[in-house]
Amino acid sequence: MADGNRRWARSIGLGDVNDGHRRGADKIGQFLGWCDEVGVEVVTLWLLSTDNLGRDQGELRPLLRIIEELVDDLAQPHRNWQLRMVGALDLLPQETAAVLKSAAERTVGRPGANVNIAVGYGGRREIADAVRALLSDQASRGTTIEELAELLDVDHIAEHLYTKGQPDPDLVIRTSGEQRLSGFLLWQSAHSEFYFCDAYWPEFRRVDFLRALRAYAARHRRYGG
Repeated sequence: MADGNRRWARSIGLGDVNDGHRRGADKIGQFLGWCDEVGVEVVTLWLLSTDNLGRDQGELRPLLRIIEELVDDLAQPHRNWQLRMVGALDLLPQETAAVLKSAAERTVGRPGANVNIAVGYGGRREIADAVRALLSDQASRGTTIEELAELLDVDHIAEHLYTKGQPDPDLVIRTSGEQRLSGFLLWQSAHSEFYFCDAYWPEFRRVDFLRALRAYAARHRRYGG
């Protein structure tokens, strides 16, 4: 959870919070390089929530352009990552959604880490979309509501999440000092470990990342026990 771009910009006296978003975007490629170094195979980066879509257009439009440029850069041929867009892309401007989809398509089959780009993402919206997709799928097979109620289990819903087919996250890192999920991967993070870092995202360092990994390695995971 790459949080704190706006607050970082204000903390150093920048008049335009989008300068914080730009600096935060510059950090993403560097961070993914750190993940490559330690062998992380799946990374999810939350860049824009569904709540953020309600921001003032004077901030939202430049932020969307920054995200488009970032994703296009991550999809360049010299990159090894395979991008996957997770979120309600139908809520985004058509131009932005097209850029994100095109970037993901260009990276299919690349050998590196799977990188989920969460844009227009909200955990509650994801679960609602998963249930909606599940109902539509079962209706197409002629399943009645009564029959679905009898057979429905958690795996059926998981099969329709944005991250279907991927493992649940082992570790969730949030920068900026906030200690809450704010709707991030609500379903998938049921057994995840959490690490909260005081640094704003643009100031997040490799040593901060390694500290998060060491803290994770020192924990005894009980999986709800």
